[in-house]
Amino acid sequence: QVQLVESGGGLVQPGGSLRLSCAASGIVFSLYNMGWYRQAPGKQRELVAVITTRSSSNYADSVKGRFTISRDNGKNTVYLQMNSLKPDDTGAYFCNAKGPFAVEYWGQGTQVTVSS
Repeated sequence: QVQLVESGGGLVQPGGSLRLSCAASGIVFSLYNMGWYRQAPGKQRELVAVITTRSSSNYADSVKGRFTISRDNGKNTVYLQMNSLKPDDTGAYFCNAKGPFAVEYWGQGTQVTVSS
């Protein structure tokens, strides 16, 4: 059974930082490109960052220079370090795994709220 379990969300003031984690099980983690998506209320889910199996990363323009995605294949975990958070970063953050043969899995999400 495949599971992607996110953690690390919460309430933070503007300018603050959070670190999200996504622990994967039931997959050969090193074979999957991993990503973080977010969805704000009333908006579509959008890509935040992705890291490939070779640890090449890409970011949405809105988070470049503030967020960093990383992975630890030994721990089957992908991270999203979020700095200089803004109210517009508020939303549910979802972990995504894309593997061979177009296989794709999603986590349940973790809420991030940036507010004073």
